[in-house]
Formats: sequence, C-alpha cells, structure tokens
Amino acid sequence: MPSTPRPLRKLGFLTIGLFDAADPGRGHESTLEIIELGERLGFDSAWVRNRHLQYGISSPVAVLAAASQRTSRIELGTAVIPLGWENPLRLAEDLATVDILSGGRLNPGVSVGPPMHFEQVKEALYPDTADAEDFGHERVRRLLDLVRGKPAGGFSGVEGFEVFSDVVQPHSPGLDRRLWYGGGSLRSARWAGEHGMNFLTSSVVKAGDGAADGGGAGDGAGDRDGGGAGDGDGPQDFTAVQLSHIRAFRAAHPDGDAARVSQGLVVIPTDSATPEQRARYHAYAAGRLPRTASPQGPGRLMFAPDLVGTSDEIAGRLLEDAAFREVDEVAFALPFTFGHEDYVQILTDMATGLGPALGWRPTA
Repeated sequence: MPSTPRPLRKLGFLTIGLFDAADPGRGHESTLEIIELGERLGFDSAWVRNRHLQYGISSPVAVLAAASQRTSRIELGTAVIPLGWENPLRLAEDLATVDILSGGRLNPGVSVGPPMHFEQVKEALYPDTADAEDFGHERVRRLLDLVRGKPAGGFSGVEGFEVFSDVVQPHSPGLDRRLWYGGGSLRSARWAGEHGMNFLTSSVVKAGDGAADGGGAGDGAGDRDGGGAGDGDGPQDFTAVQLSHIRAFRAAHPDGDAARVSQGLVVIPTDSATPEQRARYHAYAAGRLPRTASPQGPGRLMFAPDLVGTSDEIAGRLLEDAAFREVDEVAFALPFTFGHEDYVQILTDMATGLGPALGWRPTA
C-alpha cells in the first residue's frame, strides 16, 4: 500500500438533506441530527448541499444557522451554494450572521453558472434582469469583496436616530479565509487559487483540459461551473484530471502547497452494515458505475466510481489514488437516497474505521 505524503488531517461529510414533501420537517430534523452525530463522533466538518425546487435543502444557510445552535465545535459548510440563485450582497449578510452565531465555524462553498433549468425559472427568479445577469466568476468576486469588508455603498454615518455602515454588517473577521470554490474545471481551479479561495473538488470533473467551465449537475462540491463545454486534449482519466486541478489551484494560490483543498468522493464503508445494507449499497454503486466509463453529456463530465467496502478496503483504494494523496482534508459524500439509519451506520464506520485507517484521529 503506497504511503501518503499528506496524512488525513480533517475528516468531513456531505449530505443532501432529502425530505418527504408531505413531512418536510422530519427530513430537516434528520439532517440536524446527523450533524449532531458527526460532532459526537469527532468529525471535523459537516457540509450540506443546496438544491432549488427539489426535495433537498433549499436554504443551507438557514439550516446551518439551526445547526450552529445544536453544536459547539464541528465546522459547518455549504457544498455548494450556486450563486446564480443569489444576490451577493444579501448572501454576504446571511453568511456573516451565521458565522457570528456559530463562533466562526462557517465554511461557505459556492459555485458559478446559470441556474439549472434557467429558461423555466428565469421569469420567477429574474423577471426584469434575466438577460443582463452575469453568472460567471464576477459574481464570486463581488461576494468575496463584500465578505472582506469592501464598501457596499457610498454612505455611512448617522441619519436621524439610525446609524448606517458602508460595509456589510455584521462583519465577521476571518470568514473570507473560509470561503471555498466548488469547481470541476482547470479554469475554475486556477481562478480560485488566484483569488485566494479554498478549493472543493468532488466526484465530478470536466474531461480534457478544462479551458472553459461547463454546466450540468454533479454529485459533489462543484455542481455547476458556468459557461460552455471545454474538452480539449488533456487527460481523460478521472484521477489525472482531478490531480491536474489540485496542482493548478495550488500553483496559482498565494499559499502555494499549503492552500486548502478538500476532496469529496462518495464513500460507503460497510464494517458494521447489515447484510441487507451491504447488498443495497453495492447495488447502488453498481447502478451508477456505467457513467464512469466515459465523459457524459455536452459538458463532458467525468464521474469517479463510488467506493463501497470495508474501511481497510476503501483506505487501500484511496491511498492508491494520486489525487487523494495530495489532499489532507475530505468531505466524503453520503449517497442521495439512503435512510437515516444508513447514514448513522456509514458515519460511525467512517469515524471509527475508515478515518483512523487513513491516519486521522477524531477531535475530542
């Protein structure tokens, strides 16, 4: 088994927070209970996905505000908020507020690109400005500037009995250093590095050299990277593509090799699973395996296979993965459609088996 030059330092997990339309409260409560469990098990971070007009978390900032009051240590992240749905100024206010409430534990991850099914939702989302909206990296830059304390307006001072600020309030020092970009292309990796962000790389990347970002839904942190498809003549192996993104990000980042990268593969340890769970987990992974054989769709998206097996088996496969060997943080993605008890078993096995097998130790 190859050794890794970067022993696993931070273990996190990612959940979509599915719910039943007839009882959405139960699904949201399940998500909060899973985050609480993660803290008890010693996980370093818990991340939630963002899904609009679906039966998953549509307001991750609100969910994490609730989680911040039910936990005290675990870092809380979004993977990712698609900025095409957001006003950067209002989002900056919400993020800073939750960061203050959490005691500085928020790790906001964002992505760019037009909203999914934009033609069908643009009249509701941007009835007057749909054709003028910029869904590219400029939207992230605006958010960065506002979180970092650059003026949002030209007026500050006292007006009557009210006091006004020209920068976003509350201001949360350090939040800007915990902003993450979820990207699946080389261009996005470089942009995130150049702008001093952290980088989320998932189980979905773009085939080829990634000279332009591509739309489309994926499983992990960078669901939608905006723009057109770029396939180019670069590497076509998933691991090689992901490795090229990690290295390009760090080469462009002021912190160089110390720049933070988190990898988010779908990982399902089975140490304490029942026979029925094991069979269901393997069937789930097998049903998704064909998409990993070649780039998919007009965006030429490449998918990593889901990893199912004992903690030792999964650890062996990860330690042979060249991209994994260059990161020391992970946010392993929980499968979309499993039940609460499945997630309890998977997270428990991650914390007690897989994490230690990768050199990680739980936080007290």
